[in-house]
Amino acid sequence: MSERKGRRPIFCESICPICRKARAGDPSAMEKQRKGLEKAGPEGCMFGRARTRYYGVTPDKPIPEEG
Repeated sequence: MSERKGRRPIFCESICPICRKARAGDPSAMEKQRKGLEKAGPEGCMFGRARTRYYGVTPDKPIPEEG
């Protein structure tokens, strides 16, 4: 897991209507997220990149459990 620095990136995790629904399993959101990741790169948009740097996982994957 990456070393966490700075403020917690909450938009991609809690607010983004596409990423949040895609991680919950919504097929249409998963397709939109897949296309977005293809277009923007493996870490996605700026919010996805912040999430990847902070949690160490890309926007299409859930945050790993700690402990």
